[in-house]
Amino acid sequence: MHRIRAITLDLDDTLWEIGPVIERAEAKLWDWLCENFPNIPRTFAPADMLRLRERVMDDCSHRSHDFRYLRRTVLAAVAEESGYSAELVEPAFDVFDKARNEVSLFPDVIPALEVLAERFTLVAVTNGNANLQTIGIRHLFADVVTAVDAGAAKPAPQIFASAVLRAGVTPVEILHVGDHPEIDVAGAQKAGMRTAWMNRNGDSWPEGLPAPDAVVSTVTELSGLLQQAGAGREAQR
Repeated sequence: MHRIRAITLDLDDTLWEIGPVIERAEAKLWDWLCENFPNIPRTFAPADMLRLRERVMDDCSHRSHDFRYLRRTVLAAVAEESGYSAELVEPAFDVFDKARNEVSLFPDVIPALEVLAERFTLVAVTNGNANLQTIGIRHLFADVVTAVDAGAAKPAPQIFASAVLRAGVTPVEILHVGDHPEIDVAGAQKAGMRTAWMNRNGDSWPEGLPAPDAVVSTVTELSGLLQQAGAGREAQR
């Protein structure tokens, strides 16, 4: 850990809880569609929408890493099958996207990131579409790597390779931090990076997976661990 000079951070369920955010965004989008395009609720029941999403996922498996593309494709299909033009796609997407970025950061996040940003190069690495500028923490990150940028989602090696390039250090000098054992930890391990599992819920580590280098429950705990190890840019000089 004393060699760590950069930290790559997952976002959803690492810096904020994503489940309630997506549920709220989906509800706001549906209400907006029903209010502005009344043929849609006449055409689609919730079960129909689910089947449509599954169909789009199957048809667009080559773009499975691009959630924005998939959502726009679903909205275009909803418009067409309800007798509307595709002009509704962008305003509808904007309704969802705005709500999707109304997140509640875990209380430890901002103060701990401020400390870490002074000592490490921080790079966000996400399969999602969070807008860190909108959320208010972009200034704490040197860069952001998304699945769309890399052309593949975690745990694919391409996205971690892109993060290594953006961080400007070697893989062994990077600590990847994320909540998902397979997608974050196992993926980063295969890319030659050190790993920390963000375990906010006290879960058990899955059997059969190589253990992470560290387990933490908050970003504050992560910061203390790295400080104790003497890691950081200054420590390497």
